[in-house]
Amino acid sequence: MPTHALTQQNFDRTISRGGIVLVDFWAGWCGWCSRFAPIYEESSNQHPDILHGTVDTEAEQALTAAA
Repeated sequence: MPTHALTQQNFDRTISRGGIVLVDFWAGWCGWCSRFAPIYEESSNQHPDILHGTVDTEAEQALTAAA
């Protein structure tokens, strides 16, 4: 299952749906984020029963600050 982009509009609904939800907060300028992205994507493919969400910290600053 591919990763799901989480935004201010869908975050609460997504994490409250039940089951395991992992959330990766990332930024385009973050080297570690770039290195981790393929690993996180592979995890989402290997574990379709777990929702793998991603939050772009530059685009979703309010959501990032709330977390």
